[in-house]
Amino acid sequence: MLLSKSQFIRGLQCHKSLWLYKNKPALRGKASSQTESLFNDGYSVGSYAKQLFPGGIEIEFTPDDFAGMVSKTADLINQGAETIYEAAFKQKNVFVMVDILHKSGDGWDIYEVKASTETKPTYIYDSAIQYYALSDVIKINKVCVVHINSQYVRQGALDVKSLLTIDDITDAVLAKQDDVEVSLKSMAKMLKSDMPEIDIGQHCSDPYECDFSGHCWNHIPKPSIFNLYRMNKNKKFDLYHDGIIEYKDIPDDYSLNKTQRLQVDSLKNNKSTVDVKVINNFLEKIKYPISFFDFETFQNAIPRFDNQRPYMQMPFQYSLHIIDKKGDLKHLEYLGDENTDPRRELCEKMLKDLPKSGSIVAYSQSFEITRIRELADLFPDLHDKLIALTSRFVDLIVPFRKLGYYHPGFDGSFSIKSVLPAIFPDDPELDYKKLDIQNGGMAMDVFANLHLLIDQIKRDEIRNNLLAYCHLDTLAMVRLWQKLCEVAS
Repeated sequence: MLLSKSQFIRGLQCHKSLWLYKNKPALRGKASSQTESLFNDGYSVGSYAKQLFPGGIEIEFTPDDFAGMVSKTADLINQGAETIYEAAFKQKNVFVMVDILHKSGDGWDIYEVKASTETKPTYIYDSAIQYYALSDVIKINKVCVVHINSQYVRQGALDVKSLLTIDDITDAVLAKQDDVEVSLKSMAKMLKSDMPEIDIGQHCSDPYECDFSGHCWNHIPKPSIFNLYRMNKNKKFDLYHDGIIEYKDIPDDYSLNKTQRLQVDSLKNNKSTVDVKVINNFLEKIKYPISFFDFETFQNAIPRFDNQRPYMQMPFQYSLHIIDKKGDLKHLEYLGDENTDPRRELCEKMLKDLPKSGSIVAYSQSFEITRIRELADLFPDLHDKLIALTSRFVDLIVPFRKLGYYHPGFDGSFSIKSVLPAIFPDDPELDYKKLDIQNGGMAMDVFANLHLLIDQIKRDEIRNNLLAYCHLDTLAMVRLWQKLCEVAS
């Protein structure tokens, strides 16, 4: 049975996943927005990597004509081509496409392009299967991985040679050839048989999140021991292999930390717990006017603007709810233009919108504080004003993480996406699921690609969705703070 490079890598991770991919593809889960974003990043980096070897000829991907792609590649090699993009080979029951195949002396060099900022161990196998398929067809001199230089900072025109790094992995690839052959034979034998009996394990997400997890994990209830707060994965799977899956299965004398024990007991008893002292200690730190503040950021694999690094967190939006001593609430917000660097304008408006005194409340404040410090370094004339903001921050996650208020619906997670629906289960105003953009990852991916969208009506719709999402983030903080005040009193 023919295997592609990606199928081979899937099989290395889990034979069952490969078997399902070949025999039960309908069981695959839908790709996440993060997976789609990674795919887009890979395509973008790949197009720039071609500039390192200009003038090449690209083999068009034709999913129903692999033989034609292989034939075109062979023709180009015979005709003396110097560089071929997406060169296709079918050999030894393996089909591979080489990102960049470049003529070098009396042989060829293989370049595997990755949107990563380093050469990861799995990339060795990516290239090893390519070498295995090509080595009987052409002479290969060198195998390399092209990846992003995380230290590159754009200044003016994009410098592709500085942006991308080339790692020679030839020796590592040669050392894996016997492993590749053994693995291929094992996979071929497995695919001729019934579905392998492979239980769930850490391989389900290492090195990649498996898209058959929904099928393989469907016997695991929610919640389960896999939701236990900050428990080591090895310990979770030790419990699982001992037949302990639900909280009720955990022996009373099993060692759990304070949060885990509360997590288990609160769910068994279906009861919230309150520590007024913890809550009051937190509330006493908050000074009026209270500014509930949240950033949204985007990332680009390929920096678009000056003073931007690959995958740098770029603030493009904020939401701000302000409560004064009278209890009056007002909302201010900013959403940058997707076609320009939003950072300067964001800083100026943020400094204008935030009150000159009082607390700034964030949920997991380290994210906002780190972004502000980065902005301060970027704009020396605003440095002191921006840095002055950081000492005013108060972290709303603290009273929940310190177990001042614990609801069984948290189930060991203190993210705002877990805390909010547990405390306000029936409030449509606070329901993220009613929004088109439901989490920060979606917001990040949508804005990062918004400049590519031509349809202005659709762009305006997405911008409104971004505003609605960020607005709810800070409104949620307001309601949680009010709930803490109510409980403490």
